[in-house]
Amino acid sequence: MDEEFLDRVMGEEGVGRVDEFTGQLWRIWRSLRDQGIHQSRHLGLFRSDYLLHTTETNGEATVSLKQVEFNTISSSFGALSQNVAKMHRYLAATTEYFNSSPFLKAENLPPNETIAGLAEGLVAAHRAYGSSSAWILFVVQPGERNVFDQRWLEYELIEKHSIHVIRQTFDELAISAQVVPDSRILQVKLPGLLPGGVETVEISTVYFRAGYTPNDYPTPRHYATRQVIESSVAIKCPSIQLQLAGGKKVQQVLTQPGVMERFLHDASPHLRSTWMDMWALKEPGVAGSEGVSRARREARNLVLKPQREGGGNNVYKEDIPSFLDTLPEEEREAWIAMTLIKTPEGLGNYLVRAGSGTEGAMKAEVVSELGIFGWALFGGPEKSIEEKEVGWLLRTKGKDSNEGGVAAGFSVLDSLVLVD
Repeated sequence: MDEEFLDRVMGEEGVGRVDEFTGQLWRIWRSLRDQGIHQSRHLGLFRSDYLLHTTETNGEATVSLKQVEFNTISSSFGALSQNVAKMHRYLAATTEYFNSSPFLKAENLPPNETIAGLAEGLVAAHRAYGSSSAWILFVVQPGERNVFDQRWLEYELIEKHSIHVIRQTFDELAISAQVVPDSRILQVKLPGLLPGGVETVEISTVYFRAGYTPNDYPTPRHYATRQVIESSVAIKCPSIQLQLAGGKKVQQVLTQPGVMERFLHDASPHLRSTWMDMWALKEPGVAGSEGVSRARREARNLVLKPQREGGGNNVYKEDIPSFLDTLPEEEREAWIAMTLIKTPEGLGNYLVRAGSGTEGAMKAEVVSELGIFGWALFGGPEKSIEEKEVGWLLRTKGKDSNEGGVAAGFSVLDSLVLVD
């Protein structure tokens, strides 16, 4: 992990100085380093999201994949996307979709084994930790709405790998979690709630399905609980520094000339070709407001992004000028501007929402966003890297909808159809 780079971009020299949430996370990381506490291994269950982008050259339209963002924390819907893909393959086998399209055949519907793939990453971390009796901790939100997506991973871990999972919120962990002095082993104490009369379990891996939004830290106690977890030897998915590495600001800085080459010395131009143009509304220590002025000029083709995850945080097109009028100057450094991906037009589909049945299916011009899941376990004394691509997610929404989150109510889960 390049600490100098993250300190400069996300720390008190950068976004962490003007964005309180980012700053809080970075200060936890700095405090741990000041105490000589370092994360040996890091686990990431990642998802990289893409849209089709159309450009016109000499009167001819070309289509390419462009990256929307790269997610390093709580990358969701892997399990549900696998089950939606299974449903669509089942319908193809049983109904042949009533011959509605020559493309809707079983051989054109690719398998999606995301559940086993993501669980494989958690298993790799658990085994690298080295205690077969340890448990995996899922850190979740109170009243978790996305519980079913998470449960499939839990079932896979216990049924296929005999690894137990415990689910806790930050509020619960503030009472139950403790770090053993000297060994820094993370333990969760649940007297009367564990099998075999055991009161305390050792944690090998901490899988964060919460902690990516300021709403998960309503009090200093919640940040303190995150610090307790981070101070342990349990492998975090992700660690605070890996969470920071997924920030929108990092994505923007990587597009600058020569920055990506710092990390990928043999980087292909094809990788850069997947990125849209991005810039900061204001660079740290740079006078003037050229970034804001450019955003005003190009507002109709832009999206503004803060350092937030979870959907519903971005500002789009015609809303940008009035938003910039109210954005305090000191907060501009926390926002980036990105040229909008221009998706193909004229693609229609039916959107079916829970409880509406087929009668409630809505026909609309749609946009589909592809997410590619993968995991990486890296670090340790040998500085090794294990990584694997494991599955996909397709979300479809009405073309007029700017946001794309399923849990936020903007999109529905969909499946790929491969056409030669």
